[in-house]
Amino acid sequence: MSDIYESAANSLGLFSGPYLTKVELQLSCKGIPDRDSLCKPDPCLVLAMQSCGQWMEVDRTEVIPSCGNPNFSKVFTLDFYFEERQRLRFELLDIYSGGLNGMKHEAFLGFVECNLGQIISQRKLSKALLKPGGTVGKSIITIAAEELTGNDDHIELSFSARKLDDKDFFTKSDPFLEIYRLNEDATMQLVYRTETVKNNLNPVWKRFKVSLNSLCAGDHERKLQVAIDFTASNGDPRNSCSLHYIHPFQPNEYLKALVAIGEICQDYDSDKMFPAFGFGAQVPPDYKISHDFAVNFNEENPECVGIQGVVEAYQACLPKLQLYGPTNIAPIIQKVACSASQEVHTKEAMQYFILLILTDGVITDMADTREAIVQASHLPMSIIIVGIGNADFSDMQMLDGGEGILCSTRGEPVLRDIVQFVPFRNFKNASPAALAKSVLAEVPNQVVEYYNNKGIKPKMPSVYQSSKQFGL
Repeated sequence: MSDIYESAANSLGLFSGPYLTKVELQLSCKGIPDRDSLCKPDPCLVLAMQSCGQWMEVDRTEVIPSCGNPNFSKVFTLDFYFEERQRLRFELLDIYSGGLNGMKHEAFLGFVECNLGQIISQRKLSKALLKPGGTVGKSIITIAAEELTGNDDHIELSFSARKLDDKDFFTKSDPFLEIYRLNEDATMQLVYRTETVKNNLNPVWKRFKVSLNSLCAGDHERKLQVAIDFTASNGDPRNSCSLHYIHPFQPNEYLKALVAIGEICQDYDSDKMFPAFGFGAQVPPDYKISHDFAVNFNEENPECVGIQGVVEAYQACLPKLQLYGPTNIAPIIQKVACSASQEVHTKEAMQYFILLILTDGVITDMADTREAIVQASHLPMSIIIVGIGNADFSDMQMLDGGEGILCSTRGEPVLRDIVQFVPFRNFKNASPAALAKSVLAEVPNQVVEYYNNKGIKPKMPSVYQSSKQFGL
């Protein structure tokens, strides 16, 4: 199984709108080399975001003088779109004054690139900086993410101190105050740093505000499973007219849809392992018809390493299958629902499952599918269906709630809407990101609704502590 989003309730329960939320990024570095034998670096981190293929500077931290292991107090606030891939670049600079005229110099020390979703899913991401030229350096950057609750409340604080110790025999101290949070993993995280009061043993620091949003923690966990239609209506994979045809230079529509959606989802997956299934084919060695077989032919372990692993398993299995039919998707929904139902009985029920179904045909077991969806609506589970090809997909609108509340043949309504259907043909001339954005847009609210119905609340904020630090 794959861990798509660590503690979905904690994270997505804090969404301020249907499509985005705001996040704060807290930054620190370790192991920055000295400028020379006499001087430590004066580090600063620059945040850039990719737009139209170009890196654009968004913000930068303060400069911390003479420090090889900086903990920056500057927080970056960004809009986070769950359904989009947002590329970030962090550049480490050494900013110092030099020469007779005291001009400022910026020395480039290294960089890290990642997706915002990777940071969100792990809550805290540590990576080695790449030095100029692309070689891996010894410096480490750590990026901690916090989602904002939409609560604009602040705590206003003021501090003073008396009779502090002298820096040495000749000079007084230059004190400043830092407030740290004690995280659940027992690590300390900087929340705020005051200004430095020079040469003063009885400092009075300026009154300041700390946002309650910066004191909120979030966990994310979700699971993704992939199901691919191998019915005969797709056409012989050896024929260039087939929807499963493997072209030597360009992906077919199944691959385009799989990669577009999977590459977004895998950012929220901790182990990057994806169970992949097929349906509607005769499977070796006995070539019996199956509607829920493992694409890698390993029924004990259907997981593939990353989305690229799913792609490779799909391409490898095609020549070994005999495409058949009918287009029954109830068995694969029930298979995933079985895993989701087991999660309900765990202590915290923090795992959420997403089933992505890629199919070219009209569903032939509609009654059973409706029943399976109604039952799945009670579970931590969402279903995304992408219609491949030019078939009549009008029946899919009923599953998507386009014709009113979906009910089973017995008249039982869904507890909540968990199905999103999109015909791939609407996105043939659009970017992969446009398809992913469309099919994933409803997932956050579906997750929130499930955990709200279950009365599962986000975890409470961690304990906060303050500590005095003295700048030398």
